[in-house]
Amino acid sequence: MTPELVALDHLVLTVAELAETVSFYSEVLGMRAERFEAADNSSRWALYFGTQKINLHQAGAEFLPKARHATPGSADLCFLSEVPVSVWMDHLAEQGVPVEDGPVPRSGAEGPILSIYLRDPDGNLIEISNPV
Repeated sequence: MTPELVALDHLVLTVAELAETVSFYSEVLGMRAERFEAADNSSRWALYFGTQKINLHQAGAEFLPKARHATPGSADLCFLSEVPVSVWMDHLAEQGVPVEDGPVPRSGAEGPILSIYLRDPDGNLIEISNPV
């Protein structure tokens, strides 16, 4: 029998500028940015939202082991929100963050979603979605 996975604990984003990334994800997307002490006693940055975490690695100074091609701007992430995407669009406009596409219907992990797309400071594609 093949073992099964049950959840995603965290993912890692390699970023060009930590401060710019922390500012964007906390001020624009409402995540909580926090410095934490890792198991190897190093000090690192992470973004928290819900029960999830995104660890941040500075490009050129990544923690090991790392992705084979750790590159800023190579991620495509979809976040679910209970706040309507129309409210997100107004908020993003106030923040000066352009919406690249949407709202458009998409297929999420648990069914239909309505999505908008934008980019973070590194050019990662960010999808904000509402379950339909």
